[in-house]
Amino acid sequence: MKKYLNLFDFSQKVNYKTEVLSGLTVALALVPEAIAFALIAGLSPLTGLYAAFVMGLVTSILGGRPGMISGATGAVAVVIVSLAVDYGVEYVFAAVVLAGILQIAAGVLRLGKLMRLVPHPVIFGFVNGLAIIIFISQLDQFKANDGSWLSGSTLFIFLGLVVFTMLVIWGLPKLSKAVPASLIAILAVFGLVLAFDIDTRTIGDIASIQGGFPPFHIPQLPFNLETLQIIFPYAAIVAGVGLIESLLTLNIIDEITETRGRGNKEAVAQGTANILSGLFSGMGGCAMIGQSLINTSNGARARLSGIVAAVMLLVFIMFGADLIEKVPMAALTGLMIMVALGTFEWASLRTFRRMPKSDVLVMILVTLVTVFLHNLALAVLVGVIISALVFAWDNAKRIRARKYIDENGIKHYEIYGPLFFGSVTLFNEKFEVLEDPDEVIIDFRESRVVDMSAIEALNKITERYHKVGKKVHLRHLSNDCRRLLANADAIIEVNVLEDPTYKLVVDKVT
Repeated sequence: MKKYLNLFDFSQKVNYKTEVLSGLTVALALVPEAIAFALIAGLSPLTGLYAAFVMGLVTSILGGRPGMISGATGAVAVVIVSLAVDYGVEYVFAAVVLAGILQIAAGVLRLGKLMRLVPHPVIFGFVNGLAIIIFISQLDQFKANDGSWLSGSTLFIFLGLVVFTMLVIWGLPKLSKAVPASLIAILAVFGLVLAFDIDTRTIGDIASIQGGFPPFHIPQLPFNLETLQIIFPYAAIVAGVGLIESLLTLNIIDEITETRGRGNKEAVAQGTANILSGLFSGMGGCAMIGQSLINTSNGARARLSGIVAAVMLLVFIMFGADLIEKVPMAALTGLMIMVALGTFEWASLRTFRRMPKSDVLVMILVTLVTVFLHNLALAVLVGVIISALVFAWDNAKRIRARKYIDENGIKHYEIYGPLFFGSVTLFNEKFEVLEDPDEVIIDFRESRVVDMSAIEALNKITERYHKVGKKVHLRHLSNDCRRLLANADAIIEVNVLEDPTYKLVVDKVT
């Protein structure tokens, strides 16, 4: 019951003014992003706006990270664009619903803890790549409708308004933090454009946001195995990309706010939001690092800001389209450029000389994959795999053996370092089978038998000793290692001496 009482953060002090104003700012920033991502996916602008509303509202209420903003994202748009082109929007809705089901399953199975396997260099690379993508995406606003770059007075006016927006966002917090600087910047540019009748691009020049309440809509398509075969690959990728981006964003916001979110709860919330998004004519989505950083930089820390952002977005769609469509794109472009600058981990550049070369390589590689392939899931996966291989290689070289013969003529091999698939070759090279006495003890007090490759290595070394009539003992194995040996009794039979009882760490983190 207690967890439900915290649903709206009643247990903590909430700055309602900050939450409401920050939510309004985020709502304004969501509009052009949702429209742009919908167009990337080959869908109508309202499909993106409806997704932003549903995703934002549901995850703000049910999510595991108060203050984090979800909505329609480019990562999801890139995945579903071919599905939309080849099969139509109904298949997109169905794929989003199925992706939501997969995400709920991931949360229930507590797979959110797998994010602990993502090394910090991978997070650095992901964040830096995303910052570069956010910045590059804003350059499109400096182009005309025909794709050519703006020039002359049109360029200078747009650039001037962008720079003015950035200066307000940068300078106002130094004077006062009573009101979010980003909101003041948007309103100031809006006022300048209206007061002086400045001819510049507005939200309405991109697309109309006029609409009603998201209509409930069960996807109109055949419910059969063939349909499942079509949508499942897309749903699986959307679910994976959405969870990776959401949980990485959660970790970033955790660091900024010095609090801790709940990854598995967020996975369930993301899944629920995607299911409802697909049923209410939305394209689906996940956490948005740019809008989340806008929200947290404004001082918002509770769920209220996300709820306000989603509700205000719906208000814009239903009642305020005429006004919102007049908001200058220069203001939102300046805001997103400041978000990009704030997102980039500049500290990571200063640590190049102090970081291991492998970590620098991973960070750069993840950044490049994120920027050039726009595939966040692949970037993170590549980074994790390379980091894991480097870790395995480094640990493989750490296997050591201290050798001595005691007063009884028994030779001891005291093993240091983990025994696993990467270190078995060096492990086998440590033994002098033909020169050793008739009895040998292999001591694992400072080592650990990790996997079946290690078991096979013990099997081979035991066979080598048995062939020459010599006896082998294993000593100081932890209980989990002994269980591993017991499960492999068809492979190896050895005598285990003087095994202590070890206490293992039990994972209770949700």
